Amino acid sequence: MSHNRHPIIYVRGYAMTEAERDDTAADPFCGFNVGSTVYRATVKKDAPAQKFVFESPVVRLLADFQYQSVYQNGLDILDNDWKPSPDETGKDVDGIPSASIVIYRYYDSGSALLGDGSARDIKTYAQGLGRLILRVRDLVAEREGPGFSREDFRCYLVAHSMGGLVVRAFLQNPALGPAEARACVDKVFTYATPHNGIDVGGINVPSWLSAAEMNTFNRERMAEFLGTAPVEGRMDYLPAAAFPAERFFCMVGSNRGDYEAAKGLSRMFAGHGSDGLVRIENASLWSIDEARRSRPVATAYAFRSHSGYFGIVNSEEAYQNLVRFLFGDVRVDLWFDVEGVVLPPELPKDADVDALYQIELLAAPRGKRWYLSRRVAEEDSPACRTHKELTDPVRAERRAIYLSTVFLANRARVKQDRPTLAYAMTLGVRVPDYQVNKKFWLDGHYEGSSLFRDTLIVEIEPPRTGDDAAAQDWNVKYGWQTDTAGRASLPISPKQLADGRVQFTVPLSSLGAAAAAPGITGRVRLEVSAWQ
Repeated sequence: MSHNRHPIIYVRGYAMTEAERDDTAADPFCGFNVGSTVYRATVKKDAPAQKFVFESPVVRLLADFQYQSVYQNGLDILDNDWKPSPDETGKDVDGIPSASIVIYRYYDSGSALLGDGSARDIKTYAQGLGRLILRVRDLVAEREGPGFSREDFRCYLVAHSMGGLVVRAFLQNPALGPAEARACVDKVFTYATPHNGIDVGGINVPSWLSAAEMNTFNRERMAEFLGTAPVEGRMDYLPAAAFPAERFFCMVGSNRGDYEAAKGLSRMFAGHGSDGLVRIENASLWSIDEARRSRPVATAYAFRSHSGYFGIVNSEEAYQNLVRFLFGDVRVDLWFDVEGVVLPPELPKDADVDALYQIELLAAPRGKRWYLSRRVAEEDSPACRTHKELTDPVRAERRAIYLSTVFLANRARVKQDRPTLAYAMTLGVRVPDYQVNKKFWLDGHYEGSSLFRDTLIVEIEPPRTGDDAAAQDWNVKYGWQTDTAGRASLPISPKQLADGRVQFTVPLSSLGAAAAAPGITGRVRLEVSAWQ
């Protein structure tokens, strides 16, 4: 059982029509109670699905972490007549427990069932979120009694799709909620949120498309309700002053083929490199400070569509990222630092050469059949750099490639009775299509081959002294599959970073370390810190 079980407030995504708002209003958990029994293990849609029972985020939180819902006697906590029910002893108690699941039912007023059938704008939803947070705070305070400090109250916000924009509007725009409500938010997790808007056929949703509030996803409109100016034309930046970037997580889907909205038209217009609605490049965030320095927000990728049976919310992958982010113990940011690339010797000397390098990642915890993060070229989700970016001496920072963030939980090693937290990280760099003097060069090219591909096993033994531990108190070992037969037997020397994180660097395996032609050299960088 977790020691930090704060209330979880779920914020659902966009409902376009009155009928969809009615369906949302009629569902007690606004879709977060819907699970799935199918799993798409291949990019081929006509391949049979595998059976994999996922009960839903709500059911799993109830079972795994003893959360409970706040509905009582058919009423919601925002209803005037709502009263808590007796506890397990039959005694009347006030308020709600901290380990509560709360659904932000912002579409009730926009449904024909419980309201007037008219949707509101996102500013209204953001303001309502602030009021709900304060209501939850007051009810938790009632349950905890006189010794509870309202200033110490914290909650988690978990949002799908447009719900993530509701959360960002609330956090980033001071005009949309009281500061005391924003101070209550401890962590934010978003599923498939269009943080940089939605593009249709490569064009951003126009600002004049106001029907059903579809212009919510226009970047100019986003700048207005987020209260944040675009940076280089993009809105996927989280100002450091608005919310701590390290407390934010973006879950990104890459399966467009299984998104059936509008009878498949949505995925057609969203195109490749999307979850069927939101483009992968628009579904994550960067934090930016006053000096314009940027840093990626924690991000993981799953081969899941925007919603539906194969959707990202109804997936084991996203749930495991969610609970590790909320309740885990160790955070690991994964980077690939490229030192150099070697071109095929057959290429003409002094020619104008370019290429697109696709860096793939599969990160899986020990003993599991699913990935915490999955970035694969066939699913349009790899990290990409051009040859000119990797050889430009002026912008050396482009050679530092952020791959993903994984969170690990001590309860996993307790269950397995092992002293370490462990996961496998498969790193691959595809052989690119070389372009010479602006023409493709196909000699010696073999489709699907790799400049580098190997699996890194990492085992981490966190220090026992917690957040104040020094770098040398971390015990981290590694082993490449080709060098150590998949055993983490080689120690890594730590480096203490200024912000408290500890850095470990791993050279590429002997298979890829040699500067063969064509080839790539570099190192994996792990930035590790105690979480919570």
